[in-house]
Amino acid sequence: MLELSIAELFKVFILGVVEGLTEWLPISSTGHMILVDEFIKLDVSKSFMDMFLVVIQLGAILAVVALNFERLNPFSGKKSKREKGETWQLWFKVVFACIPAAVIGLLFNDFMEEHFMTAPVVAAMLIFYGILFIVIENYNKRRTPRVKELEQLDYKTAFIIGLFQVLSLVPGTSRSGSTIIGGILFGASRYVAAEFTFFLAIPVMFGASLLKLVKFGWDYTMNEVVILVVGMVTAFVVSIVSIKFLLRYIKNNDFKAFGWYRIALGVLVLLYLFLVGDPTLD
Repeated sequence: MLELSIAELFKVFILGVVEGLTEWLPISSTGHMILVDEFIKLDVSKSFMDMFLVVIQLGAILAVVALNFERLNPFSGKKSKREKGETWQLWFKVVFACIPAAVIGLLFNDFMEEHFMTAPVVAAMLIFYGILFIVIENYNKRRTPRVKELEQLDYKTAFIIGLFQVLSLVPGTSRSGSTIIGGILFGASRYVAAEFTFFLAIPVMFGASLLKLVKFGWDYTMNEVVILVVGMVTAFVVSIVSIKFLLRYIKNNDFKAFGWYRIALGVLVLLYLFLVGDPTLD
């Protein structure tokens, strides 16, 4: 029997909006979720909430698939033999780049969540990578990217970007932020780095969500099912807007604005910790 109040559904909606916005912008969805969760407490168990905050990402991932379905479909009848081959090559590069995160994530994910899922760590990473974005963009002004189209991305560069994705195991880093930084540093244009980051997220997030679902089990109440569905649908819709915005924005702008935003948010978290305390230790 469904017993969710309008207030609880609104909380789920807000969480979905935050996920959809922050998953793709390089500003750390974890950092934002920790802050939002402090003020928006869902009436669910801790184990369900831990699972929900990961599985809600499925909605965000489906947005990438929906926006790029034709491009990602190697079986499309609209594609020539060469175009189908290029699509397969893209998938091979994505899978190849996912190997570091898959291996290290499986080995250390529980350890990282247990020891590093704290607001001070999130704040430190927000500020550190915010500064890094600004420094890298200043350095990048003197360089011409060698990879201006996604098809030009070689396996070596794809794997290096995958290595940078491992950094996002530390909460507050931002998966999209770390991989975009890796792409830019090793010769990809901002647009290519962002595009490959989106595609790289598909197997990573599907895998992470599946692990969380299996770990939680398959015994859900009607309320929990509704929370999952509303959260994922909201994240899906907001992600479509977020992805389109980012790709349009970086055609004419750099990532410095996101760097300054991260620094400001990190300082805000530190101030909150100083005045109120660490909510992750409750």
